[in-house]
Amino acid sequence: MTVYLVSCVKEKRATRSRAKELYTSPWFRKAREYVERTGQPWFLLSARHGLLPPDAMVRPYDRSLEAMARAERRRWADKVLRQLDAQLGEGDTLVILAGQLYREFIEPDLRGRKVSVEVPLAGMRIGEQLAWFDRQRPGDRAQGATMDDLLD
Repeated sequence: MTVYLVSCVKEKRATRSRAKELYTSPWFRKAREYVERTGQPWFLLSARHGLLPPDAMVRPYDRSLEAMARAERRRWADKVLRQLDAQLGEGDTLVILAGQLYREFIEPDLRGRKVSVEVPLAGMRIGEQLAWFDRQRPGDRAQGATMDDLLD
């Protein structure tokens, strides 16, 4: 099974909404469309809540990993890893669509487990990420695409 993780973003609706509808940036909309087309399970990485199912009802909040101290981000990552334990099995693939601060403590821990970890947007600037989402076709899976793959 492949499971996708999509990071939260600053831009949010002003009212309580399903997590998948709370975040409103162009990047988030494209990421959501992409993961929903795969038909695979996905979750949001929320700076406030940790791992969120897309249909969870959430109130708007103003919290970011950028504002957290390193120790606080470590505690956040530990929470997310505990939440992921219930979602992942041996041999599963986890595709992380999130920036470095979201991955800094999660990715190394997951790579030590018996799951495959893919980070197809690593090293890309926001414009490159948006273009990558635009180039994906329904059913495509983010299988370790590199910049060379994207420039063909």
